[in-house]
Amino acid sequence: MAGREWPAARILGTIAGAVLNERADPRMATTEPAVESRRRPVAGVGRVMAWPGGSLWIGRHFGAIQDHAHHAIQLSLTLEGAFRVQAAGWTDWRVAHGMVVLPDRRHRLDASGLAVATLFVEPNSGPGAALQARFAGADVALLPATEAEAAVRHLRAHYAASASDDLLSGMARGAICRIAGDPRAAPASDPRITAALAWMRARLATPIRLAEVAAAVHLSPGRFRHLFVAQTGTSLRAWLLWARVEQAMALGLHGHSWTDAAQDAGFADAAHLTRTCRRMFGVSPTMLVHEGGPA
Repeated sequence: MAGREWPAARILGTIAGAVLNERADPRMATTEPAVESRRRPVAGVGRVMAWPGGSLWIGRHFGAIQDHAHHAIQLSLTLEGAFRVQAAGWTDWRVAHGMVVLPDRRHRLDASGLAVATLFVEPNSGPGAALQARFAGADVALLPATEAEAAVRHLRAHYAASASDDLLSGMARGAICRIAGDPRAAPASDPRITAALAWMRARLATPIRLAEVAAAVHLSPGRFRHLFVAQTGTSLRAWLLWARVEQAMALGLHGHSWTDAAQDAGFADAAHLTRTCRRMFGVSPTMLVHEGGPA
């Protein structure tokens, strides 16, 4: 990548976070403006694509991402140079070409001026379970430069060639599996929880309550609650928060207004989405610009 000129249109800030249990309560709405000034700061610009169990955010960062945590496992791989990262409990920033952040671990990322591929992985998925098994005991694991380069090489080449979303998604899933190892060696997921996750993802725009999900997979509310936490490592509310934020960001960065994106993901309004993103990602949605959009 030495001497590589990345087009100004290829850029993106990373996000990481989580989204809410039920459609946002209107009582939670604030007077915070849903849309910021046209002179708003831009954290990054690039492309985003999602598939069941994961997503890819790829492009160039314009600023540091503040302290945050999210339910999804995060893999960040630099396309050029090295970024800085700091986890809770670390006294200093550390330099890396790749890192893995396990669920709900607080961290900060400074990749200012760098192109980075960030992948989010559902912890309950096969690759997610394999990643947790490999990096058990770590909050943030730094990858050797050679391993990070091997994982990102093909993704970088196809991104530079303006490949389609489908092709980039395939490259991203390959990078995840390369780092995770063989997902078949991971603990098996309970099919009832896998079905529950799919059931909820199809209904994120509507209020979702634990009893309804439990009934959909033929479990009592108490048994479902226990099994869900055991399988995902988080509560139903926290998982829904992540899923809704992820969906809203994908919609917003693909041309939907932030108001429509927020409501289609189950928020009361764009203000609530903005507040959640700032808390969970360290940036607001309007600080991220889709590749080719107005910066």
